[in-house]
Amino acid sequence: MADATMTSGFHLRPMTDDDLPQAHGLSRLVQWPHRLEEWQFNFKLGRGLVAEQADQTVGTVMWWPFGADAASLGMVIVDPDRQGAGIGRGLMAAALDQLDGRTVMLNATEAGLRLYQAQGFRPIGEIRQHQGAAFAVPAAPLGKGERIRPIGRRDGNALAALDGKATGLARGPLIKALLDEAEGVVLDRDSEAIGFALYRRFGRGHVIGPVIAPSTEGAKALISHWMASNPGVFMRIDVLGDSGLSPWLDDLGLTGVSPAITMVRGTWPPRVGTNRYWAIASQALG
Repeated sequence: MADATMTSGFHLRPMTDDDLPQAHGLSRLVQWPHRLEEWQFNFKLGRGLVAEQADQTVGTVMWWPFGADAASLGMVIVDPDRQGAGIGRGLMAAALDQLDGRTVMLNATEAGLRLYQAQGFRPIGEIRQHQGAAFAVPAAPLGKGERIRPIGRRDGNALAALDGKATGLARGPLIKALLDEAEGVVLDRDSEAIGFALYRRFGRGHVIGPVIAPSTEGAKALISHWMASNPGVFMRIDVLGDSGLSPWLDDLGLTGVSPAITMVRGTWPPRVGTNRYWAIASQALG
C-alpha cells in the first residue's frame, strides 16, 4: 500500500465529519443517489478512510462492525478520473487491516468484482434493487392471528432480537439508529412480534428496509403496507436474490435495476430460527 500511495501521489487518512461534503460530491460523480444525510448517518455508525490527492478527496471506504466478529464494508468510491491508479486497492487493503480477524461482507457492482476477489472475497448471493412508484397495491393476505401495527416505543429490543436471529449478526446499534430515523410497522401473531419493515427517506425518494418476516406472505404484507400507504411516491427496495419477490415487485411498478453481488471474506454467520431477511437496510450497511 505504501508503494502505491507514493507512486500515485495520494495518501490515506481517517475520515472525519469535515470530509463528508467532499465524499458526498464524489458519490454524485459516480451517480450514486446518496444525500449528504445518508453519508452522515453512515458515518455516525461506523468508520472510514479517505484518499487525498492535491487536497482533494479522490476515494473513500467505510466499515461498520457488528459484534466482535463481523462487519459490513461499503461506500468504496474512486474518482472516475483517477481510477486505475491503485487508489481502490490502497483503500481496501487499509480498511481490511483495520478489520483484521473479522468476517467482512460487502455488496459489489460488476466493476468492483476483480478488486474484491483479489482481496479474498467470494460471492455468496445477489441483491436485486427495485425502484419506482406504485399506484394500485392490493392488500396482501395475513395468516391466522396476524396483524400489522405501527412500531411502539417498547419494540426496539424485540426488533433488534428479530434482526439478530434473521441475520446472525449483533446489529442492535444499527436497528436503534434506523428506528430513530424511520417509520416502521410490525407483523404481530397473537400479540407477538414476528417481523417488521422500516420506511425512511433515502436518495431520490424513500427506501423500504430492512424487512424481516417468517414467510413470503408476511414479507409481502409488510412491503405492500408501505406501497399502498404512499401511492405515487418514488421508492426503492433492495431484496435478496433468492427471496422470490422480484417478479411481484416488477408487477407492482417497482422495476428491477442494477443487481449487486454479495461477497464475504471469511465465514458469514447463519441465521437462527425460521425468520429471514427479505430486504436489506442499504447496500452499504447490509
